[in-house]
Amino acid sequence: MVSGSKWGADLRRQSHARSPELKIRKLTKDYCEFVLSNTDVSVANAIRRVMIAEVATIAIDLVEIENNTTVVNDEFLAHRLGLIPLVSDSARIMKRPFEQTDDNDIVDIVFRLDVKCTGDQTMLITTDDLVLDGMYPDVRPVNYRDPAGGEPKPIVLVKMRKNQELKLRAIARKGIGKDHAKWIPVATAVFQYMPVITINEALMDEMTDAQKTEWCLSDPSGTFKFNQLTRRVEIEDPEKYRFDGECLLKAEEMGHPGIVDIVQKQDEFIFRVESTGALTAEVIVRYAIEIIIEKINSLSASVHEIQPQEE
Repeated sequence: MVSGSKWGADLRRQSHARSPELKIRKLTKDYCEFVLSNTDVSVANAIRRVMIAEVATIAIDLVEIENNTTVVNDEFLAHRLGLIPLVSDSARIMKRPFEQTDDNDIVDIVFRLDVKCTGDQTMLITTDDLVLDGMYPDVRPVNYRDPAGGEPKPIVLVKMRKNQELKLRAIARKGIGKDHAKWIPVATAVFQYMPVITINEALMDEMTDAQKTEWCLSDPSGTFKFNQLTRRVEIEDPEKYRFDGECLLKAEEMGHPGIVDIVQKQDEFIFRVESTGALTAEVIVRYAIEIIIEKINSLSASVHEIQPQEE
């Protein structure tokens, strides 16, 4: 059995072997693309899973319907309300219901909706019709009366005809994706290994121009192209490759196996994160890393508590 002190020493030695590095490639309000290097797939997958399941947001959790004469039934309407992304910058100052310790803790944020169609034209009921009931942090549906200008694009909840009415009270709460999908802050959170592609020029020269063109077209992701001027196969963008193996199979079918070598770089990953709008993509990535660091520190503290003292 490995002693706790030896395990701790091994862990410290490994942690100082290399430092993880994160480089931002593209960053907008709703999208982030970055490269994570000098680490392994367990860390990359941990970041992905935490972004999906443990970064807290705010979503409508309880709907009290007083009057609904629309064509959408109560349960379906409540489900649609729950899936509306709410701007969740204030999630950190809120508490989940089971975390509440005193009356000053912010747990519930109440929205009201009270609309009746009186005209002959179809009336669209959107997230713009949700009104905050009380003094709360800046929590609102995405695209809610967009102050940035341009055409706001609120989310349509239901369509009404003349004399139809909808009156309800919706309570939003803090939560995480582990509890329900409506609290997931990302629409997409994926990563791929960084590909390393090497063309065997000697074997490639044995192929005719027509064969080279045919081989390039065999890759559905368009990683390779045949340059008519140099008469050589070039790698257009190695990151386009999806590790489907189609070009490798085609090379074997053409009787030229080994013309290209494609491997996955085991310590470098390309991340692509798309936000739902509840939080910015940058905030989601930062929060996820903070959560992982907190978990590691908690584990480290627990290990030190149970670790036998060195004699």
